[in-house]
Amino acid sequence: MAKVSQALLRAFPHKPTQGQSELFDLFDDFLDNSKTRDEKKTMLIKGYAGTGKTSVITSLVKVLPMFNYRFVLMAPTGRAAKVMSNYSRRRAFTIHKIIYKLTSDPDTGDLKFKKQKNYSVRTVFIVDEASMIGDEASNGARGLLHDLSKFVFADKSNRLVLIGDSAQLPPVKLNHSPALDNEYLQRSFDMDLMDIQLTEVVRQAEESGILHNATHLREEMVQLSPHVKMSTSGFKDVYRMRSNKLEDGLVYAYEKFGVENACIICRSNREAVRYNQYIRAKIHEYHEELETGDNLMIVRNNYSWLDEDSVAGFLANGDFVKIKSILDFEEKHGLRFAWLELKLLDYDSHPPVEAAVILDTLHSNAPCLSAEEARNLYYSVCDEHAGISDKKARKKAIQEDPYLNALQVKYAYALTCHKAQGGQWDAVFVDQGFLTMDRVDEDFYRWFYTAITRAKEELFLLNFNDIFFN
Repeated sequence: MAKVSQALLRAFPHKPTQGQSELFDLFDDFLDNSKTRDEKKTMLIKGYAGTGKTSVITSLVKVLPMFNYRFVLMAPTGRAAKVMSNYSRRRAFTIHKIIYKLTSDPDTGDLKFKKQKNYSVRTVFIVDEASMIGDEASNGARGLLHDLSKFVFADKSNRLVLIGDSAQLPPVKLNHSPALDNEYLQRSFDMDLMDIQLTEVVRQAEESGILHNATHLREEMVQLSPHVKMSTSGFKDVYRMRSNKLEDGLVYAYEKFGVENACIICRSNREAVRYNQYIRAKIHEYHEELETGDNLMIVRNNYSWLDEDSVAGFLANGDFVKIKSILDFEEKHGLRFAWLELKLLDYDSHPPVEAAVILDTLHSNAPCLSAEEARNLYYSVCDEHAGISDKKARKKAIQEDPYLNALQVKYAYALTCHKAQGGQWDAVFVDQGFLTMDRVDEDFYRWFYTAITRAKEELFLLNFNDIFFN
């Protein structure tokens, strides 16, 4: 009988590393229904940048149908799902789109996520960028990782593959990534877990300065006294840059790769706001607050503007959109709004969407509206609908109010690292920002590693101190 490992070897485009060969062998047992208790079988693939995780997944999706398995590709964000689609040449979805359905509570009218029924059997659910998956309860969901596990293992013939890089930033407000934590997965979900750590950088990546520096950084960050020395010499894809050369660098990157394929990654929302203002004024020569062609990023989940059957499901925190046309501006409820026609940049075939956006968040140093601003908006909308005598009709009018449901957005030319995580750009400019030596710690190195591994073709290290270089 043919083995999965042999089929993977035949489908693999290169000679596998030792770690990849060991992973192929693990798949023989992983997909064998006759062994172990055959329940909640999970494969945890941890691999650093350049260790060939994507090549393994690309080969796996070719091989699975030969062994009568279906597969579903998923990622935490729309941008990460798009990256996954590009490298696998198969359709990938956000986790939310697959496992949840947005429903309205019949009593309160509140929107919340309801777990979808999973009728799949003999299906391998493959989840990339698992380091980004949290497990905190929110909006009707018990916890994303919990709900993902319950969904996948609705039938014991299904399998779960979690793929991620343990050197990257964990989810916001957490100090570790629960989906990459063996002990957490076994303790919390009773998974029958196989795991492997890919460490060897594949031969095709050895000439990459981006991966050379990422590997050096990752190896140093686990030392008691890290000595990080980034290297640009001998590489054609990594450059040092000072602020006085940034304009030339951005013009070069935009002309070579396109505006959507280049970004600045910085360490705070305040710095992102400053860079976005600079880029719009100096590079794009935009003089209005919004212009046709502007790229925006949604900074808070929004469930109001897409059809129920939309491939995107909902407009998620971190999704990217481009302004196709500007329809109207108005001031209301103490805030400023624009009505826009938007193209969803992470869903190429999605039709344009008309939506209201809040302009005030564009220039705020906060990540989104403050709790007080959101509360004031809600109370103002309630006052506007206070004349509706029927309580149920009044509640419905409030919940469907376009101003209450307006998108919260920021410009998308410069991003914080958490917002960039899961995405990749051809050209990435990483700005050190203000940094004192007492802040050079593991958190900083994780930020730095995550930022530089967003670059596919060229990496520009902006305003970095000499101590970080040979």
